Amino acid sequence: MSADDQIVIVGAGLAGLQIAESLRAAGYAGAVTLLGDEQHLPYHRPPLSKAWLAGEIGAEQLQMRAPEALARKNITLRTDCTVARIDTAAQTVALTNGELLHYSGLALTTGASPRALPLTGGDAPGVLALRSRDDAGNIASRLAACVDNAWPVVVIGGGFVGLEVAATARKKGLSVTALEAAPRLLSRVLAPVLSDWYAALHREHGVQLLLDAQVQAIETVDAAGSPPLLVRMRDGSAYPAGLVVVGIGVVANDGLAQAAGIACERGIVVDACSRTSAPHVVAAGDCTARRLPDGSLLRLESVQNATEQGKSAAAALLGQERPLIATPWFWSDQYDKKLQTAGLSSGADQWVVRGDMVGGSFSVFHLRGGKLLAVDSINATKDHLLARKLLDAGVSPTATQAMDGELDLALMLRTDM
Repeated sequence: MSADDQIVIVGAGLAGLQIAESLRAAGYAGAVTLLGDEQHLPYHRPPLSKAWLAGEIGAEQLQMRAPEALARKNITLRTDCTVARIDTAAQTVALTNGELLHYSGLALTTGASPRALPLTGGDAPGVLALRSRDDAGNIASRLAACVDNAWPVVVIGGGFVGLEVAATARKKGLSVTALEAAPRLLSRVLAPVLSDWYAALHREHGVQLLLDAQVQAIETVDAAGSPPLLVRMRDGSAYPAGLVVVGIGVVANDGLAQAAGIACERGIVVDACSRTSAPHVVAAGDCTARRLPDGSLLRLESVQNATEQGKSAAAALLGQERPLIATPWFWSDQYDKKLQTAGLSSGADQWVVRGDMVGGSFSVFHLRGGKLLAVDSINATKDHLLARKLLDAGVSPTATQAMDGELDLALMLRTDM
């Protein structure tokens, strides 16, 4: 290690912070510089659409690390810092202020950005997406105006973020309309039975939910006392709104990597150890697409993925192998219901329900060819934790066993039987 050793991390979210702290935990003694383009210290994103937006927690509870904690680990955090370009041959990072940083190792944790609404009026004032703390602040201010003026809220997109915002708005007593272009909610990630259950949940809480909904344009209304926005549909119907929240997915922030000649495809392409196509460069978190052994690409947007890829990336920067092999998992909170998912259900040819769907505590087991792929649990944390153990161990209950609530599936993990 030379005196010039410096690892530069572009992106100060969870993945970037995880890399920095993992480097120090592994004994790396060189400089670690964490570059964030926001003015805030690293913060938790999941509460933005839920507890923070609802006003149930303060800004200090969003913060992941205090400045003194970073200082103790000798991690240099630079906020409001934007990278202009990367030169992988010279091993430099150029900042927009003209400064040039040399690196011995580089980590890209640049995250993702909300997909823009490609419609007339999609950028009108009051049409907002939720990704950052500032985004959440803008939405919170607009929600307050809706409460004060009794204006309705329209959510475009029936994904997790959109549904979480819809639930938060209903908690505030606001009228909410949710518009989903697909025939069912969360169709890319949930089985039809769970999509239908979520649709019923939101309707029971007063959300006007429209599926197969085709938005044509968003109009600005200039009439005293009227909501300032009008969401016009292709069938001629229209929905007034004081706030329109757009949740139609995200795109990976891979522009810097592409410009530097690093392989990208729906994100920065990485291997199981978070290495990119460029020497001495790793990537982690929502900006990545992981190349699987069969050649396909996997994009995951979750706290767990950012954490585990961050650990793998730090190891790779130190010349070590730490492949990401843990079962993927994530969660979503809507009203008083917590969804916890373990595994990936894509390709499942069978699913069964364990528990009481009416009572609101149950799990959906997904199988392919009799092999367990994933488990979606609603208010059933014990099922979720067990599912992660089963998947990690490669143990599969049969469909009949999974459905039998009297059968203790944990017994399948015993090695003495």
